[in-house]
Amino acid sequence: MIKLIILIIPIFIYGESLKSLLDFAGKNSELVVSKTLLQKAKSIEVESYESAYYPTIDVGAFYQTLNEKTLMQSGDIYSGFAKISFDIYDGGKKSALLSQSKNEYKASNFDTESMKKSLSLQIVQDFFNIKSLQASLSARIEAGKSLREQLSRTKRFVLAKVATKDDVDRLQAAYDTNIYEMQDIRLQTLSLKKSLELKVGKNIETFDDSIFKEFSKYDLELIDSVKSLMAQKDALVNGANSIDSSYYPQVKIEDTFSVYAYDRVDTLHPEGLDNQNKLMLSLNLRVFDKGTIAKNKQAYIVNSQALNTQVAYKKREQEMQYDLAIFTIKTSNIKIISAKSALISATSAFETISKKYDAGIVDNVVYLDALSSKTSAKALYETSLNDLEIAYATYYYYAGKNIEEFLQ
Repeated sequence: MIKLIILIIPIFIYGESLKSLLDFAGKNSELVVSKTLLQKAKSIEVESYESAYYPTIDVGAFYQTLNEKTLMQSGDIYSGFAKISFDIYDGGKKSALLSQSKNEYKASNFDTESMKKSLSLQIVQDFFNIKSLQASLSARIEAGKSLREQLSRTKRFVLAKVATKDDVDRLQAAYDTNIYEMQDIRLQTLSLKKSLELKVGKNIETFDDSIFKEFSKYDLELIDSVKSLMAQKDALVNGANSIDSSYYPQVKIEDTFSVYAYDRVDTLHPEGLDNQNKLMLSLNLRVFDKGTIAKNKQAYIVNSQALNTQVAYKKREQEMQYDLAIFTIKTSNIKIISAKSALISATSAFETISKKYDAGIVDNVVYLDALSSKTSAKALYETSLNDLEIAYATYYYYAGKNIEEFLQ
């Protein structure tokens, strides 16, 4: 009893449902964390462009000493100043740059969500593929037990002179081949498990059963990767507008207040001003640059057109994947019915042939064929169930939904 409890406890401690894996990955996966940090950087960048609307204040100081004093200038001059500057008009550059930054931030948000949803789909695929491999391994283990029993039985018959060595060889070959395939499945499972752990961001001990809600038709919503491209395109248009602002007048006002102190003064090298306030209004207008600004703007426009074309392609691709996912769900349901029927038939046939084999009515070739059919049918049925869950997840993904919301 104590041993049984010890064996059961780890299941409750380490069992991972698909929902718990998705929740953990959405917060802790290095890929998601990286995207989140990039998103935060874009948010800070927006704040910096918003601050550009405020006046700037600079302070400074200088010290000047002359070893050969110049006439009418003291030998040492100390000065400190404060300057306030404000752009009265910049041709809309700040506004365009702020809009560009906001659209880049929006694109970054969509990129983060796209990464989460794409990662969730990959995790679902790995999760149920591992389930399929585990089912296949279970079927192989069950077949191995039957082969081991028959192999031991046949060896006894050989000693009793009622069976031949080739009967043992056929069973031995089937038994060894089954062991080989079991090891291959274990390797595939381990490889896929490590890949899943890398995506999730933690070690996984066991997998609990998880299923999605049954299929329900939803209207297609644009996935976040497409929304990101659209926001990036808008950002490029804003960037073109910020460049275009260079053709407009740039009007700026500055007010500088300075204080001075002097040393090494005399009649020929008197002190200067104690303080001074300088107000300056400036206007700057670009009149010639041999098309530099125009070409920069054109580059932005062409890039935005390229993204617009990519958006159109991605929309059509999403629609295609959406329709294909619906068809896959329908096909998977038909496959499940067929696989279940095949499993029932293969199991019934194996039980009948196994009895006949034990009675010596059929040879081991027929027995091995029946065992192989049953093993394959069992693995195929479990795989078809898991393929349906993957099809559900794929459908919800391309419908623009959060996959984890549809887990039961």
